[in-house]
Amino acid sequence: MPAHLPVFNMLRRSACALLLGAALTTAASAAPRAENHCLSECKPRIGIVSAFGAEADILLEQTQKKRDWKVNGNRFTTGELRGNPVVIVLSGVSVVNATMVTQLMMNHFHIERLLMSGIAGGVNPASHVGDVIVPESWAMPMEVYWNGDGSLPAPCGAAGDVSCLGVKLASENGKPRPDFKFNTPNGPLSSGLFMRDNFVMNASNAPQGEFRFDFQADPEMLALARRLKPALAKCGPKNPSLCVSVQPELRVGGRGVSGSAFLANPGYRTYLYDNLQAQVVDMETAAFAQVAYANRVPFIAFRSLSDLAGGNDFKDVGAFFGSGLAETNEASVTLAFLEAWSRRNRR
Repeated sequence: MPAHLPVFNMLRRSACALLLGAALTTAASAAPRAENHCLSECKPRIGIVSAFGAEADILLEQTQKKRDWKVNGNRFTTGELRGNPVVIVLSGVSVVNATMVTQLMMNHFHIERLLMSGIAGGVNPASHVGDVIVPESWAMPMEVYWNGDGSLPAPCGAAGDVSCLGVKLASENGKPRPDFKFNTPNGPLSSGLFMRDNFVMNASNAPQGEFRFDFQADPEMLALARRLKPALAKCGPKNPSLCVSVQPELRVGGRGVSGSAFLANPGYRTYLYDNLQAQVVDMETAAFAQVAYANRVPFIAFRSLSDLAGGNDFKDVGAFFGSGLAETNEASVTLAFLEAWSRRNRR
């Protein structure tokens, strides 16, 4: 045997090993990740999302053992809050920001449960500034099919059938929900805006996915929220001289809604209440809820009312903007919930 062959064979085996290793690395990176795969930190935690700074500041101030992580420029803060391992992030306003940041959180951390904490506009006229609302479900009624008039769209043949376009109208008792109508001096004017269901896919309904209108909050977390007795303020800390006239309350139940529009339209607010019995409207939580459903993670959302959405008819609106009342009450309920959740888990 020529003297150079053993060296050649050794080099060939080494090259094969390197190629095999590269192939395995490529296959691993292409394969789907395990459900609890974490890119940054993998301790099981409650994920807390807020839309803007004032909402999260109170929670961050009370978080212990804090550590910051930067992902795509977003700051995620891990630590312990009222006895619970948490990770807190500021999403920024809008359904798109809430979606992106919540999914980033799911990808980089081991999230066992999700919690949204923030402020919102009231829809139910019986509510007041400073009330904290904890809806049982969340929907996105501004996801619409915009027809040319108020007649039911029929692009696929039958009235109300839009399935050939890959979408589905939202319905109640088997009938499409009515379109929004503008109030005019000559009476109601149809907008042709018909609510749609949202398409969502997760590991339990793949590969066909499903259409849904509502995303349900976790029953176990809702049951605990119903037992809370938080002390809610009438005057905010920024300006104690500005106080609401009615003692704020914690209200659990009903439907919350979200949309990409900043709602300043009393007519549309009435439409949401009359047709959906909506309690509260914001620009993030329903998207957050859809991400939770897609990842099969239980969630709950606490929203304190800053005003009656779209109105100059909420007499106490100045109490929020001048004093920070809404975020104070929202944080109080969130902290009370986390403390009760920690006690429950220690039993």
